[in-house]
Amino acid sequence: MLKTPMFLVAAVLVAGAALVHGAVTQRWGVFAPNPALTERLHALEVRHTDWQPTDVPTEMPTNERSTATSRRYVSAGGGQSCVTTLISGIPGSVSTHTPDVCYVGSGYKALRGPKKETFEIPGGGTAEFYTADFEKKTQTKVDRVRIRWAWSTSGTWVAPDNPRWQFAKQLNAVPVLFKLYLSTPLADDPGDGRPPEDDAPTRAFLAAAWGQFSAAFGGGK
Repeated sequence: MLKTPMFLVAAVLVAGAALVHGAVTQRWGVFAPNPALTERLHALEVRHTDWQPTDVPTEMPTNERSTATSRRYVSAGGGQSCVTTLISGIPGSVSTHTPDVCYVGSGYKALRGPKKETFEIPGGGTAEFYTADFEKKTQTKVDRVRIRWAWSTSGTWVAPDNPRWQFAKQLNAVPVLFKLYLSTPLADDPGDGRPPEDDAPTRAFLAAAWGQFSAAFGGGK
């Protein structure tokens, strides 16, 4: 007699999970992005002093119905560099696959983080984002990288505690979510127990990048 009720409970749980997943990924919803905004953000090239961009293949994994664009910027005078990666798509896809998961899965060792940081951006306002440091050793080299990432739906970059559920609440109002990665080389560890600091030119470029991607939501560049 107990088998039938238990079967019904299990069926209800499975159906409920499927409905939640379908809602989060907008599987049954009408996907109505703003193509002009999406195109503008993916086409944006950060303009800052002597930093020059080059398009590069994206190394960030993407889920269904999402698009990624990556560019490498190098300072002609100082040699500093940064890779920007913008991913856009439905919230259920773009809110997942953060570097602390995918980088570790591809052979990197997490050195620090993720932790939340805030930058003041040119023109006023702030950008909140996660920061984490990673290292990957091979027989020929050691790759050390610092990655910052955040999400936005309106031009304000945020780093929620649970992005998947945070943005799931906005499915009907916000059909497209944007995620921005800023990846810079990580300096050698100073050996005093503190994380290495970014140099001033790199921090200035990062602030410019957050600010220009933010301004692009309103049509600015």
